[in-house]
Amino acid sequence: MTTLLPKHSPFNRILVCILFILNTAFASAGARITGLKCEYLANPMGMDSPHPRLMWVMDDARQGAKQTAYQLSVGTDSVELNKGIANTWQTLKVASAVTRLNYNGKALQPYTKYYWRVSVWDKDGKSNTSAIASFETGLMDKSKWKGTWISDNNDMNAKPAPYFRHSFDLTKKIKSARAYIAVAGLYELYINGEKIGNHRLDPMYTRFDRRTLYVTYDVTSQLQSGENAIGVLLGNGWYNHQSTAVWFFDKSPWRNRPAFCLDVRVTYEDGTTETISSGKKWKTALSPIVFNSIYTAEHYDARLEQPGWNRPGFIDTTWKGVINRQAPSLNIVAQTMQPIRAIEKIPAESIKKLDAKTYLFDLGRNISGVSSITVKGEAGTAIRLKHAEKLGKNGYADQSNIDIHYRPTDDKDPFQTDIFILSGKGEETFMPRFNYKGFQYVEVSSDKPIELKKENLNGYFMHSDVEPVGSINSSSNTLNKIWQATNNSYLSNFFGYPTDCPQREKNGWTGDAHIASETGLFNFDGITIYEKWMADHRDEQQPNGVLPSIIPSNGWGYEWGNGPDWTSTVAIIPWNLYMFYGDSKTLGDNYEAIKRYVNHINDLYPSGLTTWGLGDWVPVKAVSPVEFTSSAYYFTDVNILAKAAKLFGKADDQKTYEALALKIKNAINAKYLNTATGIYDKGYQTELSVPLYWGIVPDSLKHKVATRLAERVKQDNNHLDAGILGAKAILSALSDNGYADVAYSIASQETFPSWGWWIVNGATTLYENWNIQADDALSLNHIMFGEIGAWYYKGIGGINVDQQSPGFKNILLTPNFIEKLDHFESEHTGPYGTIKSSWKRKGNTVEFAVTVPANSTATLSFPSGKKVFQGSRQIVTTSGLKVASGSYVYLVK
Repeated sequence: MTTLLPKHSPFNRILVCILFILNTAFASAGARITGLKCEYLANPMGMDSPHPRLMWVMDDARQGAKQTAYQLSVGTDSVELNKGIANTWQTLKVASAVTRLNYNGKALQPYTKYYWRVSVWDKDGKSNTSAIASFETGLMDKSKWKGTWISDNNDMNAKPAPYFRHSFDLTKKIKSARAYIAVAGLYELYINGEKIGNHRLDPMYTRFDRRTLYVTYDVTSQLQSGENAIGVLLGNGWYNHQSTAVWFFDKSPWRNRPAFCLDVRVTYEDGTTETISSGKKWKTALSPIVFNSIYTAEHYDARLEQPGWNRPGFIDTTWKGVINRQAPSLNIVAQTMQPIRAIEKIPAESIKKLDAKTYLFDLGRNISGVSSITVKGEAGTAIRLKHAEKLGKNGYADQSNIDIHYRPTDDKDPFQTDIFILSGKGEETFMPRFNYKGFQYVEVSSDKPIELKKENLNGYFMHSDVEPVGSINSSSNTLNKIWQATNNSYLSNFFGYPTDCPQREKNGWTGDAHIASETGLFNFDGITIYEKWMADHRDEQQPNGVLPSIIPSNGWGYEWGNGPDWTSTVAIIPWNLYMFYGDSKTLGDNYEAIKRYVNHINDLYPSGLTTWGLGDWVPVKAVSPVEFTSSAYYFTDVNILAKAAKLFGKADDQKTYEALALKIKNAINAKYLNTATGIYDKGYQTELSVPLYWGIVPDSLKHKVATRLAERVKQDNNHLDAGILGAKAILSALSDNGYADVAYSIASQETFPSWGWWIVNGATTLYENWNIQADDALSLNHIMFGEIGAWYYKGIGGINVDQQSPGFKNILLTPNFIEKLDHFESEHTGPYGTIKSSWKRKGNTVEFAVTVPANSTATLSFPSGKKVFQGSRQIVTTSGLKVASGSYVYLVK
């Protein structure tokens, strides 16, 4: 409701005065220090790094706002730190705009909570001090573990998931307590009946025989004086893959019955400590989870429940003893990343009764995750929950597009089908613990009649809990829906590592991941997931530099699918992290791995051209040579290595790899480029866009090649004719070279083949194939065509990284005012704050508004031939206009 006040009413005058005072106060408030993080996490626990990265953001909306100096303080006493006393590390007042610093004080001690804060001086020399943040170290060294790795006495083929329990007494007054748990497999941890944490599918998947992750929890509030009980439930995950499927994970070299090691370290008020650990005193029994598979589903028999199994006082005389086990690897390190969570509860949109014993639930959108059902029925009633992305012609759930890699040996492990057997004890709820699926529909059938309503079933969208850092909005409903579908597919394929699809494989296909990495980084703060996955790369790399096509891998993929067009992840993703965050750590960590990889290709293909790769996967019609696309990615990897060598001061390497990059570039151009026509090879979209995008085209011929590409698109009726490599390159290849409206003509299509074609046919995620009637390769939740999500920021909003000033320290702003759009808004929050680039049409004029965050700058370049005004003043320089932080509005005619 809006109340209209007389223009000159006393209340209106008072309101104007209040607003004036508030605006004046905000304008004079100066800088606020926000966003304090350690290793890109807010107040993390269980850190292993001896020199963790500490970072902050200067929040200051004034024009020209910047940090001129900082002083960082770290201590173990928050009260003393608040007084300005830092007993661990305190820098001098450093004249610098740096907002990320590696800890470099006294050696960090294990099991210790550290408090820190930073003081910042603004452009006027005024200081402001942040609130206090914290980070807490974990074990820091594997020798600190007191617990023993334990399991039950069953072998890896045993189906039921095991329970473990241990009771103990605490007699002193507790000050604090931490649980440290490392697991081969998956787990849920309980103390005194309470589930600890809200993570799902912990720990994250790694190459289990080379690296094991442990997770830390604050369990102070769960412990009590007197008797306590710890309970652990173990699941198989990828460690004990019992389902038979593609790539033979059931034959993994590490495969075994799940096991765990646990330390609960209690600190008492008197300063003493006690550790309760896993060992031979523990007991074990089988749980009601009678089968669990990360790949297929979970089966639960509620008749086997043991109420109170994880509480004090439970009678466990029938439980068995545990066995000691060898640790799965010698490399046990902290899991320093955002966990997987059930992020969003999605009520069923509709329900349909298909027959006397079958119901169909529709969530209304495609997701990754699980379903939860609440039901009442007779004891022993078996309920099957079949999850699918589409329906068959008969209206039942149809898995034919996603079960093609499933290799069942019998009917006891149906694909994406949970089985819930009722106890008969009133209303019961089931949600799987150690599984996730890709689905929109859940077909619920039972062997005895049950009554269900729409409210009986919900879906839970699960993925790594990465913070959104980008947003897009425009006058095109199709564009907005494509952006949302792209994000849905990206998140559906982010589970501690980037995957291809959440149903058919759940594998870390490298090509899919590097193609979608910019889309992910524009939209989500995913650096911790990528840093973990790059460590997976280093775990998997062969001594000669070869990487598998899926990572993590059980040993498959070293001989197929792993050419440079796919496994360029080893270079492209660390480079993208450096570009988006200005943080070179992962690039440095991967430097030797990149070097080994490109050296191996050079040994195999001394001409500079390589035929090793999969090529432009899932094309529409045109098929480009594998040698052409793989050589382009080979060039890209070598080019990144040369730039990394320069960054790290490795002059000899820089010289070597600059020369190799030039050799590859010249070899590609000599064989495939017709300099007279500006056409590569046969002139297909992929063949013209890939060399433009990756910087292979000679500068003098860029305009000619881009013109040929624009002509080719028009020849193809403004539709795509490319696979995933071409689709990655084509939009930016056009918009970066003066053909943004041609790029938009592709991006906005609503007929086959296009992203919009999927949307008008009901897609809420991206598909695996342009042809929605294809016989195979038709997952309805793939991210490999996801580059369009990044292009919106780059090609329309014009938000681009500056290689000379990465991390958006300087932003290259090159907006394109697409004729068929009335308005477009884009935002991205980088290391220095939120960048805003938006424009709207006002008659024959475009109003362009931009916000550059404090402590950064921007270089603006407007489309050629435009007149640009700031207020009534015409801007003379419309290309390369340098602006300081602040908000600006330009009129473009």
